[in-house]
Amino acid sequence: MSGFGQWADGFEAERVRRAARADPDWTRAARLDPAVWASVQRFQTGEDGDGANLTAKADEAGDPQYARAVRLFIAEEQNHARLLALLLTAGGMPVLSGHWTDTAFVRVRRLMGLRLELLVLMVAEVVALRYYRALRDGSGDALTSEVAARILADEERHIPFHCARLHDSVAELPRALRRPLLSLWRGLLAGACLIVIADHGRALRALGVRRSRFLADVLVSSRPMVAAILNRRPDVWPDTTPTRTADRRAG
Repeated sequence: MSGFGQWADGFEAERVRRAARADPDWTRAARLDPAVWASVQRFQTGEDGDGANLTAKADEAGDPQYARAVRLFIAEEQNHARLLALLLTAGGMPVLSGHWTDTAFVRVRRLMGLRLELLVLMVAEVVALRYYRALRDGSGDALTSEVAARILADEERHIPFHCARLHDSVAELPRALRRPLLSLWRGLLAGACLIVIADHGRALRALGVRRSRFLADVLVSSRPMVAAILNRRPDVWPDTTPTRTADRRAG
Protein backbone atom coordinates (compact mmCIF):
# COMPACT_ATOMS: atom_id res chain seq x y z
CA MET A 1 0.00 0.00 0.00
CA SER A 2 1.37 3.42 -0.93
CA GLY A 3 1.65 6.24 1.56
CA PHE A 4 -1.74 7.46 0.35
CA GLY A 5 -3.55 4.19 1.03
CA GLN A 6 -4.34 5.44 4.54
CA TRP A 7 -5.74 8.66 3.12
CA ALA A 8 -7.89 6.74 0.63
CA ASP A 9 -9.18 4.50 3.41
CA GLY A 10 -9.93 7.55 5.53
CA PHE A 11 -11.91 9.17 2.72
CA GLU A 12 -13.76 5.89 2.15
CA ALA A 13 -14.65 5.61 5.84
CA GLU A 14 -15.95 9.18 5.69
CA ARG A 15 -18.03 8.33 2.62
CA VAL A 16 -19.65 5.43 4.48
CA ARG A 17 -20.27 7.59 7.54
CA ARG A 18 -21.77 10.36 5.41
CA ALA A 19 -24.09 7.89 3.63
CA ALA A 20 -25.39 6.68 6.99
CA ARG A 21 -25.92 10.18 8.36
CA ALA A 22 -29.19 11.97 7.79
CA ASP A 23 -29.17 15.23 5.86
CA PRO A 24 -29.94 18.46 7.66
CA ASP A 25 -33.65 19.15 8.08
CA TRP A 26 -34.31 21.06 4.87
CA THR A 27 -37.89 21.81 5.91
CA ARG A 28 -36.50 24.50 8.20
CA ALA A 29 -36.61 27.86 6.47
CA ALA A 30 -33.19 29.46 6.15
CA ARG A 31 -33.01 33.21 6.74
CA LEU A 32 -29.90 35.18 5.91
CA ASP A 33 -28.86 38.72 5.08
CA PRO A 34 -29.22 39.30 1.30
CA ALA A 35 -25.47 39.88 1.00
CA VAL A 36 -24.79 36.52 2.64
CA TRP A 37 -27.20 34.78 0.28
CA ALA A 38 -25.35 36.27 -2.68
CA SER A 39 -22.06 35.12 -1.19
CA VAL A 40 -23.30 31.56 -0.63
CA GLN A 41 -24.52 31.45 -4.25
CA ARG A 42 -21.02 32.29 -5.48
CA PHE A 43 -19.31 29.80 -3.18
CA GLN A 44 -21.73 27.11 -4.33
CA THR A 45 -20.56 27.49 -7.92
CA GLY A 46 -16.97 27.07 -6.73
CA GLU A 47 -17.75 23.77 -5.03
CA ASP A 48 -19.53 22.36 -8.09
CA GLY A 49 -17.53 20.51 -10.74
CA ASP A 50 -16.70 17.04 -12.01
CA GLY A 51 -12.99 17.18 -11.15
CA ALA A 52 -12.07 15.45 -14.41
CA ASN A 53 -8.89 17.45 -14.92
CA LEU A 54 -7.56 16.80 -11.43
CA THR A 55 -8.49 13.12 -11.69
CA ALA A 56 -6.58 12.77 -14.96
CA LYS A 57 -3.48 14.35 -13.44
CA ALA A 58 -3.75 12.13 -10.36
CA ASP A 59 -3.91 9.08 -12.64
CA GLU A 60 -0.83 10.28 -14.52
CA ALA A 61 1.08 10.53 -11.23
CA GLY A 62 1.18 6.73 -11.17
CA ASP A 63 -0.03 6.09 -7.61
CA PRO A 64 -3.37 4.21 -7.67
CA GLN A 65 -4.01 4.87 -3.97
CA TYR A 66 -3.51 8.60 -4.43
CA ALA A 67 -5.79 8.56 -7.47
CA ARG A 68 -8.44 6.75 -5.40
CA ALA A 69 -8.14 9.33 -2.62
CA VAL A 70 -8.48 12.18 -5.14
CA ARG A 71 -11.72 10.71 -6.50
CA LEU A 72 -13.12 10.47 -2.98
CA PHE A 73 -11.97 14.04 -2.25
CA ILE A 74 -13.80 15.26 -5.36
CA ALA A 75 -16.93 13.42 -4.24
CA GLU A 76 -16.80 15.34 -0.96
CA GLU A 77 -16.49 18.64 -2.82
CA GLN A 78 -19.48 17.69 -4.94
CA ASN A 79 -21.41 16.94 -1.77
CA HIS A 80 -20.57 20.44 -0.55
CA ALA A 81 -22.12 21.84 -3.73
CA ARG A 82 -25.20 19.70 -3.10
CA LEU A 83 -25.55 20.88 0.50
CA LEU A 84 -25.18 24.54 -0.48
CA ALA A 85 -27.68 24.14 -3.33
CA LEU A 86 -30.22 22.65 -0.93
CA LEU A 87 -29.53 25.43 1.57
CA LEU A 88 -30.23 27.98 -1.14
CA THR A 89 -33.46 26.18 -2.00
CA ALA A 90 -34.45 26.20 1.69
CA GLY A 91 -34.04 29.95 1.61
CA GLY A 92 -35.96 30.37 -1.64
CA MET A 93 -32.82 31.42 -3.50
CA PRO A 94 -31.75 30.26 -6.98
CA VAL A 95 -28.53 28.42 -7.75
CA LEU A 96 -26.21 30.33 -10.08
CA SER A 97 -25.06 28.72 -13.31
CA GLY A 98 -21.56 30.15 -12.78
CA HIS A 99 -19.47 33.09 -11.61
CA TRP A 100 -16.47 34.78 -13.20
CA THR A 101 -14.17 34.16 -10.24
CA ASP A 102 -14.73 30.41 -10.37
CA THR A 103 -14.36 30.35 -14.16
CA ALA A 104 -11.03 32.17 -13.98
CA PHE A 105 -9.82 29.98 -11.13
CA VAL A 106 -10.59 26.75 -13.01
CA ARG A 107 -8.95 27.96 -16.21
CA VAL A 108 -5.74 28.82 -14.40
CA ARG A 109 -5.65 25.41 -12.69
CA ARG A 110 -6.11 23.53 -15.95
CA LEU A 111 -3.03 25.13 -17.49
CA MET A 112 -0.76 23.53 -14.89
CA GLY A 113 0.71 20.21 -13.88
CA LEU A 114 -0.35 18.41 -10.72
CA ARG A 115 2.01 20.27 -8.37
CA LEU A 116 0.93 23.74 -9.44
CA GLU A 117 -2.72 22.72 -9.73
CA LEU A 118 -2.65 21.56 -6.13
CA LEU A 119 -1.02 24.80 -5.01
CA VAL A 120 -3.78 26.79 -6.71
CA LEU A 121 -6.42 24.44 -5.31
CA MET A 122 -4.94 24.94 -1.85
CA VAL A 123 -5.54 28.68 -2.18
CA ALA A 124 -9.27 28.01 -2.51
CA GLU A 125 -9.23 25.46 0.32
CA VAL A 126 -7.46 27.79 2.76
CA VAL A 127 -9.82 30.68 2.00
CA ALA A 128 -12.77 28.29 2.34
CA LEU A 129 -11.66 27.29 5.83
CA ARG A 130 -12.06 30.85 7.11
CA TYR A 131 -15.20 31.53 5.09
CA TYR A 132 -17.12 28.50 6.35
CA ARG A 133 -16.03 29.24 9.89
CA ALA A 134 -17.48 32.74 9.52
CA LEU A 135 -20.67 31.29 8.02
CA ARG A 136 -20.98 28.74 10.82
CA ASP A 137 -20.40 31.19 13.64
CA GLY A 138 -21.93 34.39 12.30
CA SER A 139 -24.98 33.53 10.24
CA GLY A 140 -27.43 33.42 13.15
CA ASP A 141 -29.37 30.74 11.26
CA ALA A 142 -29.43 27.16 12.60
CA LEU A 143 -29.69 25.42 9.23
CA THR A 144 -26.91 27.51 7.69
CA SER A 145 -24.67 26.90 10.70
CA GLU A 146 -25.20 23.15 10.44
CA VAL A 147 -24.41 23.08 6.72
CA ALA A 148 -21.32 25.24 7.19
CA ALA A 149 -20.10 23.05 10.08
CA ARG A 150 -20.37 19.91 7.96
CA ILE A 151 -18.44 21.48 5.10
CA LEU A 152 -15.83 22.94 7.44
CA ALA A 153 -15.16 19.52 9.00
CA ASP A 154 -14.40 18.14 5.53
CA GLU A 155 -12.19 21.07 4.56
CA GLU A 156 -10.13 20.61 7.72
CA ARG A 157 -9.30 17.08 6.51
CA HIS A 158 -8.61 18.18 2.94
CA ILE A 159 -5.81 20.56 3.85
CA PRO A 160 -3.43 17.97 5.37
CA PHE A 161 -4.22 15.57 2.51
CA HIS A 162 -3.08 18.11 -0.06
CA CYS A 163 -0.09 19.08 2.08
CA ALA A 164 1.04 15.44 2.19
CA ARG A 165 1.02 15.21 -1.60
CA LEU A 166 2.65 18.60 -2.00
CA HIS A 167 5.40 17.61 0.43
CA ASP A 168 6.33 14.72 -1.86
CA SER A 169 6.08 16.89 -4.96
CA VAL A 170 7.99 19.90 -3.62
CA ALA A 171 10.70 17.58 -2.30
CA GLU A 172 11.48 16.71 -5.94
CA LEU A 173 12.57 20.31 -6.55
CA PRO A 174 16.06 21.64 -5.79
CA ARG A 175 16.21 22.71 -2.15
CA ALA A 176 16.97 26.33 -3.11
CA LEU A 177 13.63 26.60 -4.93
CA ARG A 178 11.32 25.17 -2.29
CA ARG A 179 10.90 28.11 0.10
CA PRO A 180 10.72 30.71 -2.71
CA LEU A 181 7.97 28.67 -4.36
CA LEU A 182 5.94 28.57 -1.17
CA SER A 183 6.57 32.26 -0.56
CA LEU A 184 5.09 32.92 -4.00
CA TRP A 185 2.19 30.67 -3.06
CA ARG A 186 1.50 32.75 0.04
CA GLY A 187 1.58 35.85 -2.15
CA LEU A 188 -0.97 34.24 -4.47
CA LEU A 189 -3.06 33.36 -1.43
CA ALA A 190 -2.98 36.99 -0.26
CA GLY A 191 -4.02 38.21 -3.70
CA ALA A 192 -6.86 35.71 -3.95
CA CYS A 193 -8.00 36.65 -0.45
CA LEU A 194 -8.15 40.33 -1.44
CA ILE A 195 -10.38 39.38 -4.40
CA VAL A 196 -12.65 37.41 -2.06
CA ILE A 197 -12.77 40.32 0.37
CA ALA A 198 -13.74 42.69 -2.44
CA ASP A 199 -16.36 40.29 -3.79
CA HIS A 200 -17.78 39.14 -0.43
CA GLY A 201 -17.01 42.10 1.81
CA ARG A 202 -20.63 42.98 2.57
CA ALA A 203 -21.35 39.36 3.46
CA LEU A 204 -18.34 39.16 5.76
CA ARG A 205 -19.47 42.33 7.51
CA ALA A 206 -22.95 40.82 7.96
CA LEU A 207 -21.30 37.72 9.45
CA GLY A 208 -19.39 39.87 11.94
CA VAL A 209 -15.93 39.53 10.36
CA ARG A 210 -13.89 42.60 9.42
CA ARG A 211 -12.13 42.44 6.07
CA SER A 212 -8.74 43.01 7.67
CA ARG A 213 -9.42 40.21 10.17
CA PHE A 214 -10.40 37.80 7.40
CA LEU A 215 -7.17 38.50 5.51
CA ALA A 216 -5.01 38.23 8.63
CA ASP A 217 -6.62 34.97 9.72
CA VAL A 218 -6.14 33.38 6.29
CA LEU A 219 -2.47 34.35 6.12
CA VAL A 220 -1.74 33.19 9.67
CA SER A 221 -3.45 29.85 9.01
CA SER A 222 -1.18 29.27 6.00
CA ARG A 223 2.03 29.22 8.04
CA PRO A 224 1.70 25.67 9.43
CA MET A 225 0.72 24.49 5.97
CA VAL A 226 4.00 25.75 4.55
CA ALA A 227 5.82 24.01 7.40
CA ALA A 228 3.98 20.77 6.66
CA ILE A 229 4.81 20.91 2.96
CA LEU A 230 8.47 21.59 3.62
CA ASN A 231 9.01 19.26 6.56
CA ARG A 232 6.10 16.76 6.55
CA ARG A 233 4.48 17.83 9.80
CA PRO A 234 1.40 15.64 10.42
CA ASP A 235 1.37 16.92 14.00
CA VAL A 236 0.27 20.31 12.68
CA TRP A 237 -3.24 18.85 12.38
CA PRO A 238 -3.32 16.28 15.19
CA ASP A 239 -7.10 15.79 14.94
CA THR A 240 -7.55 15.56 11.17
CA THR A 241 -5.32 12.73 9.95
CA PRO A 242 -7.38 9.69 8.88
CA THR A 243 -6.33 7.39 11.73
CA ARG A 244 -6.82 9.97 14.48
CA THR A 245 -10.16 11.04 13.05
CA ALA A 246 -11.41 7.46 12.96
CA ASP A 247 -10.16 6.81 16.48
CA ARG A 248 -11.87 9.95 17.79
CA ARG A 249 -15.23 8.97 16.26
CA ALA A 250 -14.88 5.39 17.49
CA GLY A 251 -14.31 6.74 21.00
